[in-house]
Amino acid sequence: MNQVFQRRIVRCWLFNLLAIGCGQAISQNIRAENWPAWRGPDGSGITTETDLPIHWSPSENVHWRIKLDHLGNSTPIIWNRQVFLTQANAEQHRREVIALDRDSGKTLWKDGVHFDANEPTHTTNPYCSASPVTDGERVIAWFGSAGLHCWNVTGKKLWENVDLGPQQHMWGFAASPILYGDLCILNFGPGLHEFVVAVDKNTGQEKWRVNALSPLDENKLVTPGSGGAAEGREVAVDAPGKRADILRGSWATPLLIQTDHQDTLIISHPHRVTAYNPVNGEELWHCRGLGPLHYASPFYGEGVIISLSGYHGGGLGVRPGGTGDVTDTQRLWHVEKTPLWLGCGVIHKGRIYNADMRGKGICTDLTTGEIIWETRLAGPGDNPATWSSAVLSGDKVYLLNQAGDAFVFRATAEFELMATNSLGETTNSSPAVSDGKLWIRTHNSLWCIGKKD
Repeated sequence: MNQVFQRRIVRCWLFNLLAIGCGQAISQNIRAENWPAWRGPDGSGITTETDLPIHWSPSENVHWRIKLDHLGNSTPIIWNRQVFLTQANAEQHRREVIALDRDSGKTLWKDGVHFDANEPTHTTNPYCSASPVTDGERVIAWFGSAGLHCWNVTGKKLWENVDLGPQQHMWGFAASPILYGDLCILNFGPGLHEFVVAVDKNTGQEKWRVNALSPLDENKLVTPGSGGAAEGREVAVDAPGKRADILRGSWATPLLIQTDHQDTLIISHPHRVTAYNPVNGEELWHCRGLGPLHYASPFYGEGVIISLSGYHGGGLGVRPGGTGDVTDTQRLWHVEKTPLWLGCGVIHKGRIYNADMRGKGICTDLTTGEIIWETRLAGPGDNPATWSSAVLSGDKVYLLNQAGDAFVFRATAEFELMATNSLGETTNSSPAVSDGKLWIRTHNSLWCIGKKD
């Protein structure tokens, strides 16, 4: 064997060894995908992991379950070997972040703030329903009127920003903070104080703020009426003596998207969806056609932004781009009256998959808004309603209802139910995904669901 041929063999051997190592690293990285914010790495609800369990029960494919001291609606986030969760201790007037070991559920640390000032909310929406956000170095949580708070991942308090003002709405708050570069961005509201704010994630110092009450609102709020929000009586925002008990506002978490032109921040506001420059808060464009209430956050895929109102308000699909009012130029479709939306859907191969608040699964054409199929998602639980947002893994959609029933169905043009899995515990959260497992937060527990070896 000559030396040239020997060197070629050695080079091939080294190349193959390197390729195998890289392939294993990539495979492990994909399998252990972080879920650093509500709805995952890019806010789409779509995971790159495709080996998730399809079947589970309280005794099947459960890696661990821990009892939670206090009920809540927030979805957990995951970074490497830690799970982070918010909860409110109503008895002690505390709002807290909990860090758990991903593999065992053991509490690693817990910290929070004391806040006993009056802040309205609804019994179905406990304080701290917003998920935290992390970049692997720090964890940031919004506690409503108690402000934004930041810890490092080992539990050391880094900063707090309690100068945002009171959050006042009879149904409380829910929007989760997101990260963009060195900025933490929050949709503050709803209520008499509504704005979008960005703070330095390293210090908490405010960098920019824009008012979310635009002329499109016609300076009006909606008060409770017998016909619901769409038919409610509107009063001026600054009307004297009026409470913040208003059927109007946005609980939507901001969404960051990347287009050919620039990074864009998308937020659903009453009556319109608006695009901002995330660097400075400058409005880029807005699209009209929504109702006064927004529980569901906007979501994006395949070049289309979807924004859906609550309480039978309008819904629309719009392509990003343009300047100013793009309603006539960029809007693909619009419906004046939608189902009762609260959770967000997922987009796959030209179709939207989600469920309305009453538990009806709906598949919609992405570019026309036409319904392709709809079906009642019925499980063994006694409450089919859903506040949860969908998760997509490969061609499988995962969706929870309030009874703790989880439905797994195909993302296809015809409805194909693969499994119905019940935990028997009430939940208003959404699944989180990492390391081939699902984390499901119920009012009573945090579950880690995964295939058993």
